[in-house]
Amino acid sequence: MKLNEFADLTEQEYITLTKSVQTNEDEATEVDELQQVQTELTVKQDERQVMVTESGHRKKQLKSLLEIIDEIKKDYLRLTMPPSHPDEDSEKGSQVEQANRHRESIDKIWETSKSITVPGNSLRTWSYANPKVKRVHVLLKTDGRPLVADIELWHGPDSTPHKMKVYAEDGAKYTFSTFVNTPRNPNTIAIRNTGHLEFPIHACVGPDTGAGDFCLEATKGGKSEVIQGGSLRSYTFDYDIDSVAVLIRTNDRPLSGRIELLQGPNNNKQVLELYTEDGLDRPFIAVVQTPGSGNVVQVVNTAPLEFPMFATVVAYTRSSEMYSVDGIQLGLDWQKGKLVH
Repeated sequence: MKLNEFADLTEQEYITLTKSVQTNEDEATEVDELQQVQTELTVKQDERQVMVTESGHRKKQLKSLLEIIDEIKKDYLRLTMPPSHPDEDSEKGSQVEQANRHRESIDKIWETSKSITVPGNSLRTWSYANPKVKRVHVLLKTDGRPLVADIELWHGPDSTPHKMKVYAEDGAKYTFSTFVNTPRNPNTIAIRNTGHLEFPIHACVGPDTGAGDFCLEATKGGKSEVIQGGSLRSYTFDYDIDSVAVLIRTNDRPLSGRIELLQGPNNNKQVLELYTEDGLDRPFIAVVQTPGSGNVVQVVNTAPLEFPMFATVVAYTRSSEMYSVDGIQLGLDWQKGKLVH
């Protein structure tokens, strides 16, 4: 519409024309807004589709990873599980036979070696100047009477790097067996019977011929626990355990401790006080006899807090009998002779 044509319009027609133009502008604005909203919705839908696709890929990857983990678990269990045997009784018998082979090495020493009698209030020594002797096996027992003795390692004049005080209620039932490391020569093992004259001790001392290796091999299957200075650890064993292997060491520091064999409350069957000036060079290795039931081995670190020690106490030999020494049947099926779980 030309400009001169606006002059011929009446006021009412002018108002109507203005409203029509305003309406067209509003409609155009609404159309633009709708197009903008539609564009935003399209973008969000695309983003959601991408997220769904990525989530699907992640689920597939996770599923594949879980399948791989299951395969690894199956392979691990297949490799670590012992082979199944059809006859459980023969398996148990073979385990007992294998465990008792270690004890034979100690029993044969008493049978094949000549023991020396140490009367009460007397001292006996064994010297080793051969550098090939790296470990000495010390065995003590009595004829059923109490065993009270001091064991020392002399390394040169006025040098005692390793010493022990031993007490046993019955030296025939609770024999003492320890392995003393002798890394440098010359070395002398001194045994003093601190008991009365009526209580002699039978001692057998000589270079270790393999029993110490059996004991160390047994401790490898156990867990080494840290015992801080002034604290203790207790280890409970079943009635069918005839003996336990004990390994105590430190990190190149002095070792001072006490080992007790308890059978009931406040009933010490065997007590050992130990000192070593270097628990790494000369650790404590021993086999403790535990006949009967209710046995508890207690290890006490008597050193200050700054001198922790590492203790490993594991079952060493098992009894082949179905009944315990005291005649009480515990945890067994009387008819089948099998453990009841």
